[in-house]
Amino acid sequence: MFKNLTVYRIGPTWSATVDQVQASLEASRFVECGATEPMSAGWVPPRGEGHHALAESVGGQWLLKLMIEQRVLPGAVVKRRTTERAQAIEQETGRKPGRKQTKEIKEQVVLELLPLAFTKQVAVNVWIDPPQRLLMIDAGSPARAGQVITKLVKALDGFSVAPLQTAQSPAAVMSDWLASGDPPAAFSVDRDCELKAPDESKAVVRYARHPLDPEEVRRHLVAGKQPTRLALTWQGRVSFVLTDALQIKKLDFLEGVVEGARAEHKDEAFDADAAIGTGELRRLIPELVDALGGELEMA
Repeated sequence: MFKNLTVYRIGPTWSATVDQVQASLEASRFVECGATEPMSAGWVPPRGEGHHALAESVGGQWLLKLMIEQRVLPGAVVKRRTTERAQAIEQETGRKPGRKQTKEIKEQVVLELLPLAFTKQVAVNVWIDPPQRLLMIDAGSPARAGQVITKLVKALDGFSVAPLQTAQSPAAVMSDWLASGDPPAAFSVDRDCELKAPDESKAVVRYARHPLDPEEVRRHLVAGKQPTRLALTWQGRVSFVLTDALQIKKLDFLEGVVEGARAEHKDEAFDADAAIGTGELRRLIPELVDALGGELEMA
């Protein structure tokens, strides 16, 4: 159900029931892009087609899904058509279009080409943990997570979030784990790692599905490189990659976790996946935050 997580702390003043969230999202149901719209975003049923609820509660955990549709318009095509129009105008008038006119030509070209462009849809899973007041977004980039937050803030009255921050930076803690070879008992270091130099050289060393040589890694750390990604396993149950921006990527629930949880009916399968996913991650996230020095208290 989840592949990547960016975690946010929900503001202290917001409160709502799942029914109130459902009612608030109704006004922003997903509608496909119009002929000249470059993008459309809206809420869809997390259980999939054939269902109407935009906010599902499984074991007290709320699940939403944002659908984002974009028209794919290659920049090279726009540039070529704009250049052709500009050249035609120059031949007719004997004057090369200036910057402002070229911009107007480009805007007109985009408007004409948009109805002909293919569309691409991306669905983003969203998880709200009301008891812990956390928002988790299954997004691989800050920009995508930002789109979700914008839609939530617009739809839910009084809703606000801030990125979850830890007392110690993930990069510093990951450096300590790699240097000492001694991560917290709940975690083990796996075979993927990325180390970057913070200076102008921007030198990068990557280990991919390769055992980490402790001495070699220490030499890179002594030379000033810092870990930006590190593969970890928690309790032998969930593997993931932790980034220096406190993003959780490449989530994988290991075999013993999902064993016996298969269901033939789609609704039963959804409930099982949701219960397992949120249940495991509700334990993993606090332990990870503790391993990073605890949550940074905002003034």
